Amino acid sequence: MILKLYAKNNARRDIDRIVDILNDGGVIIYPTDTTYAFGCHALKERAIERVCEIKGLDTKHHLLSVVAHDIRSVSEYVRIDNDTFRLMRDHLPGPFTFILPAGNRLPKIFKNRKEVGIRIPDNSIVSEICEALGAPLLSTSLKVSEHEDIEYMTQPELIDEKYGDRVDLIIDGGEGDTEQSTIINYTDGEMEIIRQGKGWI
Repeated sequence: MILKLYAKNNARRDIDRIVDILNDGGVIIYPTDTTYAFGCHALKERAIERVCEIKGLDTKHHLLSVVAHDIRSVSEYVRIDNDTFRLMRDHLPGPFTFILPAGNRLPKIFKNRKEVGIRIPDNSIVSEICEALGAPLLSTSLKVSEHEDIEYMTQPELIDEKYGDRVDLIIDGGEGDTEQSTIINYTDGEMEIIRQGKGWI
């Protein structure tokens, strides 16, 4: 099922519908400032397991990332020192994933992890969803295999063709990007670029 949303002036009933799906443990596909992504309520472990199953992720070894409305709303889930805060403040919202020391508020599936990725995309749709939800989303970008057309990662109708029967809702926010976020490791007080993506520092 596809739901069309816009950069602004979305109907409250549409946002409430998405929030209800997420609160019920549903999985969505939604737009970011880079690629489209799978998302679910980041505090609901069964929903996280569903996302990992759909994408084929090993929850013991794959970095898990959460998407939030703003820096303040993720401060209880990760440890952010002053230098990290300033760096994030200067570059977020934007196409970056910051790997930070994990806090204690995340579900049990995160418990053996020392770090978690943080995303605050420059996309008003996901910002509106996270703000209304009052919690972060677990997030992982869509990917296509080598033999698939890249449009299966950027066009909502084609995304629905591929994943529509495996998720609860696909949010159409227009054509997506193919470039992924820049990943920055900041777990030990030193900045290390793990993957150069769309964002530049």
